[in-house]
Amino acid sequence: MTRPSVRRLPIIIISSLLLAAALPMRRAEAHCDGVDGPVASAGKRALEAGNLDLARIWVKADSEAELAAAFTRSLEVRKLGGSAQELAERWFLETLVRLHRAGEGEPYTGLQPAGRDLGPAIPAADRAIATASPKQLEKLLLHAVKHGLEQRFARITATRRYAAADVAAGRAFVEAYVSLLHFAEHVHATAGAHAGH
Repeated sequence: MTRPSVRRLPIIIISSLLLAAALPMRRAEAHCDGVDGPVASAGKRALEAGNLDLARIWVKADSEAELAAAFTRSLEVRKLGGSAQELAERWFLETLVRLHRAGEGEPYTGLQPAGRDLGPAIPAADRAIATASPKQLEKLLLHAVKHGLEQRFARITATRRYAAADVAAGRAFVEAYVSLLHFAEHVHATAGAHAGH
């Protein structure tokens, strides 16, 4: 088995770029769209207290007028009680979450049920905020990055030597190469990104 020749490197790089362009970016799993998420919880508190300020922070300034109108209307309909109250509350929460998601640049797919499995990172981040200590979250993230790097690097090591005529083995190398580069780029970009949405 031989390493790719210098003459073949541009082909590998071009192939990698084409493959990278074809791969979709994976979006982070949101929990702000859950009935038990922080946005809907703030909306419930706002309705109970009759104070929109408790929920307004979750939307961008250009969405405040729509949110205020929905809030006022929901408070009026809630007075009817029973199923009208339930419907008014649900409509306000859906409006609040939809406007929040729009502010994130994300699509709204409806209010999601309570108790969803959000994986380990989101609950760990919420615990870090609640306890004012990032230690456990830091441990979780560092472990995930180390594990992800080790896996991808092992794959590169296993595939980087192949015969020039073995196209399948060369493609396995390119796949491992692209995976490692995307991982490195995404981790670096995320770690150094502006702390907003």
